[in-house]
Amino acid sequence: MAVAPALSVVVPIFNEVESLPILVQKVRDALEGQREWELLLVDDGSTDGTRDLMMALADDDPRVRPLYLARNYGQTTAMQAGFDHALGAVVVSMDGDLQNDPADIPRLVEKLDEGYDLVTGYRLNRKDRLLTRKIPSWFANRIIRFLTGVPIRDNGCSLKAYRRELVRRFHLYSDMHRFIPAIAVATAGARVAEIPVRHHARQHGESKYGLSRTWKVLSDLLVIKSIRSFRERPLLLFGLLSMVALSLSGAFAVRSLITVFVYGRTIFIFPSVTVILFGLTVYLVMLGLLAEAALFHGRRGIRTLSPLVATRSGNAYSVREDG
Repeated sequence: MAVAPALSVVVPIFNEVESLPILVQKVRDALEGQREWELLLVDDGSTDGTRDLMMALADDDPRVRPLYLARNYGQTTAMQAGFDHALGAVVVSMDGDLQNDPADIPRLVEKLDEGYDLVTGYRLNRKDRLLTRKIPSWFANRIIRFLTGVPIRDNGCSLKAYRRELVRRFHLYSDMHRFIPAIAVATAGARVAEIPVRHHARQHGESKYGLSRTWKVLSDLLVIKSIRSFRERPLLLFGLLSMVALSLSGAFAVRSLITVFVYGRTIFIFPSVTVILFGLTVYLVMLGLLAEAALFHGRRGIRTLSPLVATRSGNAYSVREDG
């Protein structure tokens, strides 16, 4: 029976036939003399010959494991597929376009061994277009830090190292690979650190990302914010929504009374909306109570996580239990 590798490197690939051989060789060079490793190349429905090349590379080196998705699902799904099949106690994710440097992998793993659950890189001297990539990324990172409370400066950097126990708790979809640190903290109380990594200009092919993904990222951020804020107290979310509905119901009720007693007219739309909004208020409260009951039963026998705070030490941000 083959021994499981200590390190798994997960790389989503989409139409990177020119970059792939260079990437595999760079990973070999970076991990030469390191712990036993495997390289999972996850093909996300490539159409340029990447699949055949992945198979040839796997034939030449048994440490290279190709995974093939039926069609193009997106980077997040490809990354999750790699996580699901990774065998190593430590899992590293990175892009397949040669902009991440595999030489930084040992540094990420070394930092992880200090007791962290997740170590993420932030790109120094980023080699991307200013208007379409760097400026939107600058704003996005600050919005994400503000809304999630997790002070990561470069959420878009795919070069990260994880403990396998943490990766097994991920269920990523949409574009949520951008929010992995926030998800890890919100759902698993992960200890997170950040270190600087190198970044290179794209040498082959074209970028698959641009401003068109902005709205999708914002919608995913709303989901993450909801998980972060209301995962342990869903009644608060439904309670806030019910207060809004009740306030609107009261406003329409007052408007109905003014219409009848001041103007001497009856406009049925106002009392009708009042009743509908009041019904919505009751419905939201009931949903909140049901969510709390479900959460209570799910918690039975499971220790509740302590509150988390983020602290900074040099270039690392760690998340620890408060008190």
